[in-house]
Amino acid sequence: MGARLKRHLAEGAERLGFSGFGIAPGTGDGVAGGRLKTFVAEGRHGTMGWMPETLERRRSAKALWPDVRSILVLAMNYGPGEDPLAILERADRGAISVYARHRDYHDVIKGKLKELASRLIAEAWREGLGAHDAKVFVDTAPVMEKPLGALAGLGWQGKHTNLLSRDFGSWLFLGSIFTTLDLPHDEPATDRCGSCTACLDICPTNAFPAPYQLDARACISYLTIETKRVIPRSLRAKMGNRIYGCDDCLAVCPWNKFAEAAREAKLIAREDLKAPRLDDLLALDDKAFRALFSGSPIKRIGRGKFVSNCLIAAGNSGDRAFLPQIRTLLGDGEALVRAMAVWAFAQLTSDADLLREAGPARDSETDEMVIEEWQAAMTERGTGGQAPTGTPTDRGERR
Repeated sequence: MGARLKRHLAEGAERLGFSGFGIAPGTGDGVAGGRLKTFVAEGRHGTMGWMPETLERRRSAKALWPDVRSILVLAMNYGPGEDPLAILERADRGAISVYARHRDYHDVIKGKLKELASRLIAEAWREGLGAHDAKVFVDTAPVMEKPLGALAGLGWQGKHTNLLSRDFGSWLFLGSIFTTLDLPHDEPATDRCGSCTACLDICPTNAFPAPYQLDARACISYLTIETKRVIPRSLRAKMGNRIYGCDDCLAVCPWNKFAEAAREAKLIAREDLKAPRLDDLLALDDKAFRALFSGSPIKRIGRGKFVSNCLIAAGNSGDRAFLPQIRTLLGDGEALVRAMAVWAFAQLTSDADLLREAGPARDSETDEMVIEEWQAAMTERGTGGQAPTGTPTDRGERR
């Protein structure tokens, strides 16, 4: 009966648009829990305080729900229709991670998982397996989806720590259904990375201390999305024009030769988010920000964090045409925006303009973070300090 039910569920998952379906035992993956403990102990989680707080529940599926017997893991392809790395050559545009160029995947997947979970419980009753329960998770609880996906045979965790599939490469959203039903489990996937280190080699900030290890504190996805703190000065120039997330380690993977473009309509990239103009994004006030990113995961980080990311991209562009907007943002109402406006201004302006702007700006500033940015800029460019590498050039009018 369990095998027949599993077959029906797999067929139902395919009809709902899922690209992969597998079942892991309810015990979860103890090895992954050990890796997580080391990750937290070494402080690699950065400011994500929820990780140590939920460590014990995250280490084991049964710690989250003692009654779980089987875990259905489902994957949905969100493959891009173009090369995600091409945008990095366009310094006047912002690079947004592929996963965030469309509708928030949580909204897309959760409803489908609930529908499949309801079918699971109903069919179990019809099969004479009795009354059972199920819980649906899509980043809504401390669930280690990637190790569970590997355990359920959907793929393996690559050297970049993300799940890789032979059929869809890097581009998979994951969700899970925990159930009290004891269903036939799938065989764990085999690691097929071999000697390849493409994902490690391309990382612009060297966020991988070793294969299969990530230090989130250096990861551009963490820096542009998760942390609310000011991004370290040593990493800003390495971010280029990446303003929300980073796809480098995913996009370069050779397994993507088998990837397909997303078929779910709600996961196809919006045209206005494929290569948005930085000057348009820098002009966003809070109302415009919320309107532009309604229904998008980007909305969650807030206008201040997002515009501060765009200011770093503008500072990295070498394009002095951004200076009028940056100068305006030196007086923004949010301290994080003002701080990154100082940095961007210092990257693009002359020593004389920096000195002229710094005096009155520092005199009126009350936020310590912004004051420190002015001081650092003056140290780098002033007497006794070294000029920053890479002299800004005027590229003229942006296309």
